[in-house]
Amino acid sequence: MHPKKILLAFAGSRGDAQPGVLLGRELLGRGHDVTVAVSPNLVEFASRHGVSAVPFGLDSDELLRAQRDDRRFRQLNPVQRVRAVLDLQRRGFGESARDLLAVARGHDIVVTGMACEEVAVEVARHHDIPVAAVHFFPIRPNPSVPVVAAGWGHRIPGPLNRLGWRALTAARARALAPELAALPWATAAAGRVGVPGAQGYTAIQAYDPEMFPGLANHLPRAVFTGFPVPVDDGLPASARAFGLDAELAEWLIAGPAPVYAGFGSMPVADPVAVEAMVREAGRRLGLRVLLVGPMFRGRIGAELAMVDQVDHRAVLPLCAAAVHHGGAGTTAAVLRAGVPSVICSVQADQPYWGRQVEALGLGATAPFASLTANRLERLLIRATEPDVRLRAAAYGARFRDDGVRRAADVVESLAPDAAARDAAELSAATIGGV
Repeated sequence: MHPKKILLAFAGSRGDAQPGVLLGRELLGRGHDVTVAVSPNLVEFASRHGVSAVPFGLDSDELLRAQRDDRRFRQLNPVQRVRAVLDLQRRGFGESARDLLAVARGHDIVVTGMACEEVAVEVARHHDIPVAAVHFFPIRPNPSVPVVAAGWGHRIPGPLNRLGWRALTAARARALAPELAALPWATAAAGRVGVPGAQGYTAIQAYDPEMFPGLANHLPRAVFTGFPVPVDDGLPASARAFGLDAELAEWLIAGPAPVYAGFGSMPVADPVAVEAMVREAGRRLGLRVLLVGPMFRGRIGAELAMVDQVDHRAVLPLCAAAVHHGGAGTTAAVLRAGVPSVICSVQADQPYWGRQVEALGLGATAPFASLTANRLERLLIRATEPDVRLRAAAYGARFRDDGVRRAADVVESLAPDAAARDAAELSAATIGGV
């Protein structure tokens, strides 16, 4: 196969960008010319992983701060929350489109994440090249995934549930249509933003359909590749732990399995209160706690260790449970480790992952905004029940970790063959010169 020039555009937080970086490394290893476009504050993160990275759009930390300050995200009214999400998605749309338009020129294919799909689709259309959208969660209209991430969501009739997903898709298209119309080179009309089935468009379902029973039957032509997780090095968890900071590695194996608690890139308004809450819940249950995040004061004590960041592959298998925000990447890491989750969701697809994990008996869930020491204690009790631990361990044992490789296979199949393209261009030039 001739090398292809591939642009991977993955806006958003580190969790949004990491699948693009992993996919970029895989494609680079196959001999392709790869560029990864990420939010400006994540260029260094991508470059450290050995890929050529360029910035586009706005700083993702700035967007997260805007979300933290928008009270609509904390309202019970789902309409207000949806409007807040759509308003957030419009921020930086023009900047992202301008940056990506310039970078994409000369590439054979564009691969995008969910956070900037509409921009990438329009850029690819303008350059007349294929585009693949990597979906970390099932957003295509279907009757099997509850459109409402609540305990009663599964009672919505299938046809009505499908209509709900279509309504959300239409609302997103309408919200972004004015932004597209403001781009002088755009061709998309209102309601035609990132339409599945459009010429040159492919949606890669980068998650395990087993997490959503019945979904594969309702998306018969969907391309499922599985979760895009880092490739394991084959070492047992206890051996990998010694690749961590020596003091933390010793703490992890010196006592009973701790509870992991970390919320990724989500804004934590009061780190001191969160620390006190997890410490109290752990004390009541007699559990050690590993609290992870740059917002917490780094120190290691007998019952509580606080560190900036960790390698999930090394740490999570050594834990009794994981308290986290429910981002697709972290959820996959916990499932892979075979430990139960307590998902404390903040935004976007996180409530849906929480609902599915709870529905499948792999953990428990509650909104982050409603957490107290009492509620966290009850959630941990439910998540560490023997039957939940057994189900989580069984899922981890059958977890497929080849999602990045399978996604790369799909991307390679979509880009036009370079030799055929060059021959066609040469033929056209010859004909034109006659």
